[in-house]
Amino acid sequence: MDLGAVVDSVLDRAVVPGYSRLGYRIRAHSWTGDPAPQALRGKTAMVTGANSGIGKAIAGGLAELGATVVMVSRNRERIEDARTELAAEHPDAELRAEVCDVADLSAVRRFVADLGTRLPSLDVVIHNAGLLPAERTETADGHEITLATHVLGPVLMTELLVPTLAGSADPRVILMSSGGMYTQALPVDDPEYRIGPYRGATAYARTKRMQVALTPVLAERWKPEGISVYCMHPGWSDTPGVVTSLPTFRKLTKPLLRTAEQGADTAIWLAATQPAPPTGRFWHDRRQRPEHYLPFTHDSGADRARIWAYCKQAIGLHDS
Repeated sequence: MDLGAVVDSVLDRAVVPGYSRLGYRIRAHSWTGDPAPQALRGKTAMVTGANSGIGKAIAGGLAELGATVVMVSRNRERIEDARTELAAEHPDAELRAEVCDVADLSAVRRFVADLGTRLPSLDVVIHNAGLLPAERTETADGHEITLATHVLGPVLMTELLVPTLAGSADPRVILMSSGGMYTQALPVDDPEYRIGPYRGATAYARTKRMQVALTPVLAERWKPEGISVYCMHPGWSDTPGVVTSLPTFRKLTKPLLRTAEQGADTAIWLAATQPAPPTGRFWHDRRQRPEHYLPFTHDSGADRARIWAYCKQAIGLHDS
């Protein structure tokens, strides 16, 4: 019996110790190796939501491994400040600040079209941008904002970037999910959260469930271009987003929360480790994880097909 695997599984199912800094520290002892120094030299990686928290930590970790990092945020001032701070920490790194609101599908199309004229290659895309709204809000396109930010925008952006990613010898796409998705079933009948009382935390978890459900679908879709697709969750990390959106949760759990760097670890590992991990899977702390713990959250292939069909319609994707 692999005692380490048993401890790891117990931590995962116990939630609080597994998602905390304690779980990270215990699991880190069993990791066989970090990505090689300069593992990403000569490669270009894009990180959305890179102005603070886990996204900024991911950008710094990728820069440390030698990547050219395209840092994306919807706020020009914040992303420029973050780039300046990381440049001071990584003076030899090439860091680029870009502006795009991933919830705005028209902005995503303009961004990718413009970037394509300036970015000759791309090897890694990490979709980290996220939000947890207090009230139900719709984007200019008429979509519920967490759905647009966590699902529609990232899928559209990646779809438009496929020709560029296909030029890489080892392209990888990573979706930043959340352990909160374990509490929600796939909302096949109400993806836009129009039915019932709205709760921001529920909207957040529902769309994170969608990311997990769509990962194998997207992995199969982009397989001909050699693109590996991963979904992962960072555990509970102390970030500006938690301070703003979940103040009570943070007050109760602050001693247990991971650092942003600990939350970023698995995303960096998925981007850089060799050989590439199996595509289409869900990860946490460098290991594949179950997609479901609660029976009512299980979904079928037909459910995933319905959500995928809705997403394609919403972003205007028409397969030939």
